[in-house]
Amino acid sequence: MNIQQLLSPFRRAINDYGLIENGDKIAVGVSGGKDSLALLTLMRTYQRYFDCKFDLMAITIDMGFQKNAFEPVKKYCDDLEIEYKIVKTDIAEIIFDVRKEKNPCSLCAKMRRGALNSEITAQGYNKLALGHHLDDIVETFMLSLFYEGRLSTMQPKSFMSRSGVTLIRPMIYLSEKDVSGLAKTLPVVNNPCPANKHTERENMKLLLADLSEKYPDLNQKFANAIMHPERYNLWDDKTQ
Repeated sequence: MNIQQLLSPFRRAINDYGLIENGDKIAVGVSGGKDSLALLTLMRTYQRYFDCKFDLMAITIDMGFQKNAFEPVKKYCDDLEIEYKIVKTDIAEIIFDVRKEKNPCSLCAKMRRGALNSEITAQGYNKLALGHHLDDIVETFMLSLFYEGRLSTMQPKSFMSRSGVTLIRPMIYLSEKDVSGLAKTLPVVNNPCPANKHTERENMKLLLADLSEKYPDLNQKFANAIMHPERYNLWDDKTQ
């Protein structure tokens, strides 16, 4: 898919869930990976060509792995004429050197989200856009089922009461394959995290890929069930 083809499901998600409104000030969380850069590109394109008027900026939480790692991202934001802020932190040192976390992902995500929310609030922005796509929604659903025994996943839109920031995920109708196609044209930054590709999420991704060989379009079927729960009466409280 080219960017014009991606814009149709992207815009549909925005309309279906009321993700963007006139006057919003939206910060895009940019890790430098393919998903966040694809989101930034789509957000900028949507801002340019559709009627909704909103402010847009990009924010990166620098965890402290490498110096000047985000220079390609900075140049790309300059090309897009988007304000770009890098928030330097010592998250990597805390997690891997001080605490020596064996399962660092959960704590890392909380610390990065906290840093993002603090910066967004300080800048006067009211929404945070993250680059989760359809496959992420399904993987999170499966992780919740397998490891927590409950049916739960990411929401397209959620209000974070502590920060007063609304989190939005405009790419939920796009597959990882769709996003990867766009990302081939983007300045993707290598992920230096030692836990990269060694997580339970990665294991779930591999499991779903294996199942999809036998059951075609499995992720889309899961997504349909997740996004339209009203169609499925899984537990009738009148049944004895």
